Amino acid sequence: MASDNRKDPPKDKRPAGNNNNSQEPRNSGGNFLGRSWFWLVLAVLVLFGSRFLFSPRTDTTNMVGLNEIARYVQSNDVQRITVQGDIVTVELNNSDEKRSRKENGESLLDTLKALGVSDERLAGLPIVVESTPNNGAIFNWLIMLLPMVLIFGFFIFIMRQAGSGGQNRAMQFGRSRARKLDNADRPTITFADVAGADEAKQELAEVVEFLKEPQKFAALGARIPKGVLMIGSPGTGKTLLAKAVAGEAGVPFFSSSGSEFVEMFVGVGASRVRDLFDQAKKNSPCIIFVDEIDAVGRHRGAGLGGGNDEREQTLNQILVEMDGFDSETNIVIIAATNRPDILDPALLRPGRFDRKVVVDRPDRRGREAILQVHARGKPLAPDVDLNVIAAQTPGMVGADLENLINEAAILAARRNKRLISMDEMVESIERVMAGPARRSRVLSPEDRKVVAYHEAGHALVIENLVNTDSVGKITIVSRGQALGYVMRLPEADNMLKSRAQFEDEMAGILGGRAAEEIIFDEPTTGATDDLERVTKLAKAMVTRFGMSETIGPMQLQQADSNPFMGMDFGEQRTYSENVARKIDQEVRHIVDNAYARARQILLSNKDKLVLLAETLLEKEVLDRAEFLKLIEKQQPA
Repeated sequence: MASDNRKDPPKDKRPAGNNNNSQEPRNSGGNFLGRSWFWLVLAVLVLFGSRFLFSPRTDTTNMVGLNEIARYVQSNDVQRITVQGDIVTVELNNSDEKRSRKENGESLLDTLKALGVSDERLAGLPIVVESTPNNGAIFNWLIMLLPMVLIFGFFIFIMRQAGSGGQNRAMQFGRSRARKLDNADRPTITFADVAGADEAKQELAEVVEFLKEPQKFAALGARIPKGVLMIGSPGTGKTLLAKAVAGEAGVPFFSSSGSEFVEMFVGVGASRVRDLFDQAKKNSPCIIFVDEIDAVGRHRGAGLGGGNDEREQTLNQILVEMDGFDSETNIVIIAATNRPDILDPALLRPGRFDRKVVVDRPDRRGREAILQVHARGKPLAPDVDLNVIAAQTPGMVGADLENLINEAAILAARRNKRLISMDEMVESIERVMAGPARRSRVLSPEDRKVVAYHEAGHALVIENLVNTDSVGKITIVSRGQALGYVMRLPEADNMLKSRAQFEDEMAGILGGRAAEEIIFDEPTTGATDDLERVTKLAKAMVTRFGMSETIGPMQLQQADSNPFMGMDFGEQRTYSENVARKIDQEVRHIVDNAYARARQILLSNKDKLVLLAETLLEKEVLDRAEFLKLIEKQQPA
């Protein structure tokens, strides 16, 4: 993927009147001298500093007790006594100076008299009383007022934060969380970085072109589409396409997610929708991208919450903003979802989401193009054939293929290689499909033998059937939860499947179970996943695809029904118990026929089954050439 080399954004080139609070530069402490809290803290520090700097200090070097002062007075050694508050300074006849401290409010004469000084000595004692500075009282009052000042300053700070328009300010729940991407903030991803979705790229490129050159379409009377809904499985590249639109667009691009609108506070979602569209109108023409719109666009009235559900209020506001009375604004909304079946019909009608762009799983050519995009900047060895890799990865989406290339690069680096070879690519396919190899899992000889015959049965049955994919690799090395597996090589991507293909596929799946019964006379739990797949496939043939002669061309089950995803709390059967009994009998009949075919093929080729299993026990892994050689078939040119 293209790297995001961003330059410093230009200084405030926003248009006049743009109140886009989410795009204000975040001042995380740069101009701290202008903040009120800084001056408040500085004042507190100055207050306490001045308290210690300017308060009168007492010299404690010549401090003595009052009884010592009384002894000096009684012996007539005192020249003068100075009293300043509670500090007593005594000048002796020998020019020495002594200090002491008396009780506040007590007379020095009374204290000396109580300590045994005679009245005659007290009468002739020279005492000078000096006033004390009044700074202490002022500081005491300031210290008493300090908690009140701090509390008052805290409330002012909260109110200022609430009144300002910053996105990250306190109590700004109603502000939109959408991020505006403009100029240098736009992603560097373009349509050249998106592969495997040519039709979707074309649809979105037209939207970008409409916003760049509206007069070209207006001359023919064309109306700008209000919304584009991208539908596709997870990982097919919907968000990547939105980033490409942001990179290609010459207009402001607002990026948001459906979950950012709904909060625990009532009315916050609708307020954020209004704020988002207000910002978009001030920057029109522009594009709004809402990822995972099903978070707020679910069918109204389906489920709990009632009419006052916060999500429904948010959806109502989106509907009004998309196609209300004010319909002359040049704003295009691009949304993405992988659950279009649960969206509200009012959201999908013309005038709101005018276009529905299906981002489907890529075919073989699309997968090869995606691999080429993600292989940019990675050193590939000459033996790497991306066409072969694309053929071995049917059903994979863009995210899977990106992960595949990344895993191959990690494996090459772990092996201290300078180039990514085909071995790492094939290994990464297996890691993505089944997980890393678990060679630390040690099986007993009996279990290892059962796994070898099980996988040999799969491979032998698949190769002897007409409507199945070719066997590409057989292994009994554990990966993930699988004790072994057979990798298939599809010749082409089949969009349609016939009943014969389903029947052959089920026979191949049951080949492992049949091999276990033929060799060991009893099955094991190794075929648990195979039985689940076969049962689901047979039931789908009867109830969904109409491939049963007994039931006929009828669909009796909804595709991928889930009571927690849709509007129903449970499956509603539309057929009687008699039809249900026939469905069970027909499913049993289809599975029994597939198992009988697999068993017949293995019984006819039992010697090849034994040879294949014994070779697997010895080598653990067999590629297609070795497999064809063992079953005495010529590898096609």
